[in-house]
Amino acid sequence: MASVLQSDHEKRKQISVRGIAQVENVTNFKKSFNRHLHFTLVKDRNVATPRDYFFALAHTVRDNLVGRWIRTQQYYYEKDPKRIYYLSLEYYMGRALCNTMINLGIQGACDEAMYQVGLDIEELQEIEEDAGLGNGGLGRLAACFLDSMATLGLAAYGYGIRYDYGIFTQKIQDGWQVLNSSYYTLCNSDLGVVLKINSQSLLHNNCIRYNKCHVNT
Repeated sequence: MASVLQSDHEKRKQISVRGIAQVENVTNFKKSFNRHLHFTLVKDRNVATPRDYFFALAHTVRDNLVGRWIRTQQYYYEKDPKRIYYLSLEYYMGRALCNTMINLGIQGACDEAMYQVGLDIEELQEIEEDAGLGNGGLGRLAACFLDSMATLGLAAYGYGIRYDYGIFTQKIQDGWQVLNSSYYTLCNSDLGVVLKINSQSLLHNNCIRYNKCHVNT
């Protein structure tokens, strides 16, 4: 009997690639995932979209995080250590979901639970957008500082600016540099962008055009 060729997606569904997770952890994770899908997002498998599954997964991972967060804050209030308040104009933290699962040691359970409910965790992770808090070297350095202070167990807090339009994609259109705001910001607003550049107010529908950035073609 001839074998049937399988796609890469089908092959990935056959195995869990991130180690063997404890059965009880996987069971609890599936229960929490379904609970958030039904009661937090008010969806079921008939109407849920991949983005709904992503948010259900994110809420489930967050459940494993908040207990540690509360215990840490209780310890700080009890011991009253010196606190560090780090201020930066930018933070380029990257995607949080996968990083949090690794730090909590639950990546294997998450992967196995999603596999058992017929979802691909890598596809869900790709749905997450980068937080629009900066995109330069300063933001990446600030993120490294926060990670280092967390690793050292310091009572540190990062303070920054919540930009309405923090990340832009650049393209050249008709010889001009045009910046379009990312989906991360547009999902919260359908308004145009008004900026003052060189004392000139430039308004375009969800994009900014710099008069001083003409490119010869």
